[in-house]
Amino acid sequence: MQDAAQYSLEKAGANTDRLVLSGHMTLAHIGPLEHSLSRLEGPLDSIDLAGVDDIDTVGAWVVCRLAREHNCDITGASEAAQRLLSAVRDIDATGPMRPPRPPFWERVPTAVGDKVFAARSGVYGVVGFFGQILLGIASLARHPSRFPVKALVHQMELVGVSALPIIGLMSFLIGIVIAQQGSVQLEQFGAEALTVNLVGRITLRELGVLMTAIMVAGRSGSAFAAQIGTMKLTEEIDAMRTIGVSPVEVLVIPRILAATFMMLLLGFYASVVAIIGGAVVGDMTLGIPFLTFLIRIQEVVPIHDLWVGLIKAPVFGLIVALAGCYHGMQVRGDSEAVGRRTTMAVVSAIFAVIVLDAFFAVFFTEIGWG
Repeated sequence: MQDAAQYSLEKAGANTDRLVLSGHMTLAHIGPLEHSLSRLEGPLDSIDLAGVDDIDTVGAWVVCRLAREHNCDITGASEAAQRLLSAVRDIDATGPMRPPRPPFWERVPTAVGDKVFAARSGVYGVVGFFGQILLGIASLARHPSRFPVKALVHQMELVGVSALPIIGLMSFLIGIVIAQQGSVQLEQFGAEALTVNLVGRITLRELGVLMTAIMVAGRSGSAFAAQIGTMKLTEEIDAMRTIGVSPVEVLVIPRILAATFMMLLLGFYASVVAIIGGAVVGDMTLGIPFLTFLIRIQEVVPIHDLWVGLIKAPVFGLIVALAGCYHGMQVRGDSEAVGRRTTMAVVSAIFAVIVLDAFFAVFFTEIGWG
């Protein structure tokens, strides 16, 4: 093919050659030449384009790539070839053609707008989920025979009874830590006897219920999200809708009721066990007999502290269950979404519980239960 591009090597120095290109460096004729040039070895001093009759973007790209690989200059190019080579070098250096990135002050409003729009979609999803729950409760109220009693009892066992050992151990250790650390600080003022007040009030009002809610979020809230999310992926929820069974009535409402009710019992149980842990420390290190410690709890802890804990417990349980069920119902795509939504369920539940606990602290202080 007489129009095909060709090359030759000429000595330019003791150890370097000059590559001389000729012919038509275009897409239709450069194929054989490119294959030969890809196997070219040895240092090059320059690439001479004086004998090139015609060159297009493909030819310019081959020449620029060869010059970059051998770190040599391009000589003998015509004015048109130089403009084409310059354009190819700019594209090769900056990557694919794309519009320039806008300055920071122009990007910020767009980013904020995207986040606001995504947050709005999330709010719509939460409101819609609440609406489904209310409709499900209304439907069960009209047809009590459809209430899933077995599912409710099963979830109460999983959320409450199965959690007794781990929550009891955690609460017992928390009571020990509070009593030990509190007595060390109070001893500086000769008031170690007030350890009873410290353990009783802080466990009944705050830590007993709060730590239990965190444990339930990590244990049951994650389980709710993972179970419902897996059922979404395996299309079991779609199958329920197909046969006329409401997933909200069968899956969500029993879990919410179980977590709300069992959290009330678990919070009280955790507070009692934490007080027992504090009584053990009092008996062993403070010289306060075990039974005396428990009797003093009744004398120094006001009854409204107990009510504060009992009021907060079911609210925390409701929040944990709602977070777990909501994120489970939002699973889409593949199995990775199950893990992501499970993590989001635990994090959002714990965050909401802590925020509500702060609100309750201010509220009960304002009404005189501080």
